[in-house]
Amino acid sequence: MSAPTADSARASLEALRAEIAKAVVGQDPAVTGLVVALLCRGHVLLEGVPGVAKTLLVRALAASLQLKMKRVQFTPDLMPGDVTGSLVYDARTAEFSFRPGPVFTNLLLADEINRTPPKTQASLLEVMEERQVTIDGTPRPLPDPFLVAATQNPVEYEGTYPLPEAQLDRFLLKLVLPLPDRESEIDVITRHAEGFDPRDLNAAGLRPAAGPEDLEAARAAVAKTAVSPEVTGYIVDICRATRESPSLVLGVSPRGATALLATSRAWAWLTGRDYVIPDDVKALALPTLRHRVQLRPEAEMEGVTADSVITSILARVPVPR
Repeated sequence: MSAPTADSARASLEALRAEIAKAVVGQDPAVTGLVVALLCRGHVLLEGVPGVAKTLLVRALAASLQLKMKRVQFTPDLMPGDVTGSLVYDARTAEFSFRPGPVFTNLLLADEINRTPPKTQASLLEVMEERQVTIDGTPRPLPDPFLVAATQNPVEYEGTYPLPEAQLDRFLLKLVLPLPDRESEIDVITRHAEGFDPRDLNAAGLRPAAGPEDLEAARAAVAKTAVSPEVTGYIVDICRATRESPSLVLGVSPRGATALLATSRAWAWLTGRDYVIPDDVKALALPTLRHRVQLRPEAEMEGVTADSVITSILARVPVPR
């Protein structure tokens, strides 16, 4: 069987949306964001109130892409070894052997990541950046593709541990899953009334639309997507403007600028172009940058949000022609 071409890989990833829509209603931007993250070898922070299909979305993505998925419920008593794995003493051999943790998968759903203490949160830092786990000085590589999809509830703060800026910066995208509109909610309720079971995706008719080989062909094509010096300058100007904003105490770092470049290229390729235009940068600016800035307390009290600051910067920074 021949390797997929860039065009066939794009068609397969487009079909992915239709498959996921069999299980998840009205979250197309989040589906696109997860595909962009996979193309960029990045990770995703999913934010939304309970019941907006965050877990179902990741499960449906794994099923549609024929990828292995594991879920970890983050709790205050979760230890780093519960996530990464640990050395276990075998009395029969009188030796220690490594027992892999749930991170050894393709898609790791880190559910309610802000409910676990910083020590356990930090266990994901090496996993997300180096794509390996080091136990007792021995590095153990993770499978490829590998994506961490972490969820957090934006309205519940009791008993939570906010992610530090260094860890937030490890996430390529922060996707906000809104409550569905009226028509979408009617669709959800109707499906459940007709017998839809979110625990049984096969019964919902979900079928593999693409595979790891399509993802590999797509990544190679994204890497060849051209970026002009003018667009590169535009990305840098946007990120530099966040550092000068009076509403922010922390602006976007060069890592954030690199992330915006990567996501813009992936989006350009997904929309059928082999070059990036300023509109691609604008389309991905909010999900790529919103978690990399920190508001001043006084701005927050006045109702200013990270999204509103970035939106005003996009309106102000000159667009290359």
